[in-house]
Amino acid sequence: MLRSLGQRRVTVGDEGVRVAELRAAVSRLRRQLALLPADFPDRAIAEDELADLAAMAGHGVPEAPRLRRSLLLIAAAIGSVSALSPGLTEVRHAVELFGDPPPRGDRP
Repeated sequence: MLRSLGQRRVTVGDEGVRVAELRAAVSRLRRQLALLPADFPDRAIAEDELADLAAMAGHGVPEAPRLRRSLLLIAAAIGSVSALSPGLTEVRHAVELFGDPPPRGDRP
C-alpha cells in the first residue's frame, strides 16, 4: 500500500513502522489541538479518542477496526476546524497503514 505523503511502501509485516507512524501522527494532532485557543462542543471527545489512540499505539499493534472507529469519532468531533485538518489527515493516513476495511458483503 502506498502513502500519499512521501509515497513510501509499507508492508503488512512492518508493524514497527506502522505503529511509529501512528504514534507520531497522533502526537502531532494532540499538540495542535492543545495549542488551539478556540473551544468547540466536542473538543473533549477528540482529546479522549486521541488519548485512546496513543495508548493503543503504545501497547503493540492495534486492531484496525478500533483504529477506524476512533478516527471516525475524532473526525466527527473536530468537525470543520480547518486548523486541525492537516493533522487529522496525517492520522487518517497512519490508520490506513493498518489495512483497508473488509468489503461490505463480508461483514456480519
